[in-house]
Amino acid sequence: MKDIKNYTLNELGNILERERYPAFCAKQIFSWVYKRNIDDFSKMSDLSKAARQYLKSNFYISSLKTLERKVSVDGTEKFLFALDDKNTIETVIIPKGNRNTLCVSTQVGCRYGCKFCVSGLFGFKRNLKVSEIINQFIKINSIIIPKAITNVVFMGIGEPLDNFDNVIKSISIMTSPFGIHFGRRRITISTCGITPKVKELLNMDFGVKLSISLHSADNRKRSLLMPVNKLYPLAGLIDQAKRYAKKYRFPVTFEYILIKDINSKREDALNLSRMLRGLRYKINIIPYNPAPAFKWQVPSFYDINSFTKILKRKGVFFTLRRPRGQDIEAACGQLRIAMMKNEKRV
Repeated sequence: MKDIKNYTLNELGNILERERYPAFCAKQIFSWVYKRNIDDFSKMSDLSKAARQYLKSNFYISSLKTLERKVSVDGTEKFLFALDDKNTIETVIIPKGNRNTLCVSTQVGCRYGCKFCVSGLFGFKRNLKVSEIINQFIKINSIIIPKAITNVVFMGIGEPLDNFDNVIKSISIMTSPFGIHFGRRRITISTCGITPKVKELLNMDFGVKLSISLHSADNRKRSLLMPVNKLYPLAGLIDQAKRYAKKYRFPVTFEYILIKDINSKREDALNLSRMLRGLRYKINIIPYNPAPAFKWQVPSFYDINSFTKILKRKGVFFTLRRPRGQDIEAACGQLRIAMMKNEKRV
């Protein structure tokens, strides 16, 4: 039995044609599954009886099981979901004004080992299937009714560009007029900086936004925080970011977690301002959200003020963001890691 949510519209149409069913049946199935949230093939009344029986015999419609739901005082909600193989993933919904931003996971664990992120502490397990990515959207959107998801960021557990094909397929389903029909420009893929995959995304004419976890404009410091920088240094990554911004005519977003005495000094602000010259960008400065697994310290008010003053003086446009959901372990992987540690104690 195959999960029907793992297939794009074209893939499903091709399967049906091979079985001598009209290709347009795929559009009807997409409408039932993604627009009407029907999880029973027998209820798809505009399909022939034979088609419904074929689907029932060969496919199933998956969903996610909620293990835990936490709500922060700031409105942020975090969900821990169980997968069929007993692995777990996290999904976060972040409300702000009229926006409800969904933060989606793409892998179980992470292989890149950024030194401030708990997602990779237990290593990389596997890529998420297309259905497991899509089901995060479907599940959360049904929970927050009458509100609705307005933006999607692939910024949860895992490196999205390391699960490239399944992320692209899931976005194809999200944006299909016969599927969820979500706007491409309301979708952002975040990456730790896998330069060849950024280039591949650029060449696809896919039209989604790009966010880069930067955290330092100095190769040595960035390699300390993000070992991936040893494979893909800043020069090549920034070159692709410039090309991406130029092609799509919207800015590339950079995330910069400010860590006391590591990347928060005067020289760090000056390096950052130099790196951003000639680049169409947004940059989010985010004071470090502490995690027990790491030794880093939160920057003081003086550190933050001094750093941002230099950026202002150099004409750098930035947004100072406060960590959301600190009271519910909303940073990537914290809830999953807490559960795994509890299981080890039992």
